[in-house]
Amino acid sequence: QVQLVESGGGLVQAGGSLRLSCAASGRTFVDYFMAWFRQAPGKDREFVAAINWSGGSTIYADSVKGRFTISRDNAKNTAYLQMNSLKPEDTAVYSCAAEARNVLTRRLPPRVDPNRYDYWGQGTQVTVSI
Repeated sequence: QVQLVESGGGLVQAGGSLRLSCAASGRTFVDYFMAWFRQAPGKDREFVAAINWSGGSTIYADSVKGRFTISRDNAKNTAYLQMNSLKPEDTAVYSCAAEARNVLTRRLPPRVDPNRYDYWGQGTQVTVSI
């Protein structure tokens, strides 16, 4: 089992920045690829960004590319999402997720499909005002 706890959400004006953190506990952190998803009211859950076990491979949704950066600190068992140039349409509950990988599958790139992720945090609210 892996427990994920997000923090860092809040209210920010358009154009501002926030950094979300996802603290993991319970298993070896490097065995997991990490991702961020978001869900706005009345909308489906949306992929935001994902990162492989070492941090050497990342992918982003087109809507956040160039504005958001996903990273991880394996020594701290924590993943991050740095969000810059925030827009009102970024308003959502942001959740981190972990996908277990073994020695063979960790060679593959991160995934965007939420059904591939094994563990989820409770989410943190991000609200961007005009």
